[in-house]
Amino acid sequence: MDLAMKLHYLRGVYFFSSEAVQGLTVYRIKEPMFTWLNHYYWTCGRFRRSNSGRPLIKCNDCGVRIIEAKCDKTIDEWLEMKDSSLTKLLVSNHIVGPELPFSPLVFLQVTSFKCGGMSLGLSWAHVLGDAFSASDFINMWGQAMANQLPQHPVDLPKSSFMLVKPANRSQLATDPLSIKRVDPVGDNWITVNNCKMEPFSFHITATQLTQLQAKISGHKATPPFECLCTIFWQSIARVCSRHEPEIVTVCKNERGSRRTGTLSNSAQIISTVKADFSVKEAKPKDVAALLVEHAVDERGLIEAAVERDGGVSDFIIYGANLTFVNLEEASFYGLELNGQKPVHVSYLIDGIGDEGVVLVAPPGPKDSGKDSNEGKIVTVILPEDQVMELKSELKREWSIA
Repeated sequence: MDLAMKLHYLRGVYFFSSEAVQGLTVYRIKEPMFTWLNHYYWTCGRFRRSNSGRPLIKCNDCGVRIIEAKCDKTIDEWLEMKDSSLTKLLVSNHIVGPELPFSPLVFLQVTSFKCGGMSLGLSWAHVLGDAFSASDFINMWGQAMANQLPQHPVDLPKSSFMLVKPANRSQLATDPLSIKRVDPVGDNWITVNNCKMEPFSFHITATQLTQLQAKISGHKATPPFECLCTIFWQSIARVCSRHEPEIVTVCKNERGSRRTGTLSNSAQIISTVKADFSVKEAKPKDVAALLVEHAVDERGLIEAAVERDGGVSDFIIYGANLTFVNLEEASFYGLELNGQKPVHVSYLIDGIGDEGVVLVAPPGPKDSGKDSNEGKIVTVILPEDQVMELKSELKREWSIA
């Protein structure tokens, strides 16, 4: 599963107020990293290839890369711009390769703002683990800053997840619907899009979400994530000039199968949903029912496809189909500095396919008591020629702006 994700990258940015970073010099920020990275020593390794060509991590303590930057705006001014495309200025856009032995798997960018606040940008090679793993990783740095690290290093990732392989052998001979085989990339681990992709975000308040659920399901409430998937699947189907997306991929955390601190890609459920009717013409409740009741977990098929080629072929998952990613349970606000949580956290996925990705994440720390921290943040990454039409469709049909 890790190798299936090797062309994808997570870019997370954590914003902290001036009070949270008071007294934190660059030296003070770096000093606990040595102890922290002892707990995740394989993230400091570099990729090699076996004689068969299969990638593997050599645990040689080459480390993570740290970038320092300054911004002439305040954090409030930055966040008021509400431009997701600017995230790339606060986090490294590195990829693995083209020289595998010299390519870090993790980059950290510390950006100082005019107001005295700071952002921490995490660039994470998805081959190491999913967004839940990445957030656990960076949260433990906060524990290191507070001298609260566990005594023993985190266990190496293991195949402890029982992925059900299909009994039908013919299924094992073909690639599952959730992945797309791409042309060989060699040691330059990124796929090339056929169009320019553009990110943008919405804050759906708790009140809006309740109204949207009622509009879709009436008295029987659709879960929030599936509700938002329904809205965006239908809306994208109506504005997509190339084709109507009949198959979507849905990624969500598998509850109870993940230990905090363990890095893995196997505990994220990757399923597909296929519509045998026109999504754009359907009733929203029918689309919602399809998402809730007919998702097919394809993790076993994905692993079989990777192993069939000895781990040397190249695939994408995010954006192979229109992909919905549920990050509601990720502990993005678990990172604390001087006992304070971030004022805002944002995540994007790089290396996605042309079909696009929709991410659903929490808008803020749950225990802050602020109304603005209720609801969901929805980040959409789509071909740029669909963005304006989608915004108009969402505003017209669902009053989302």
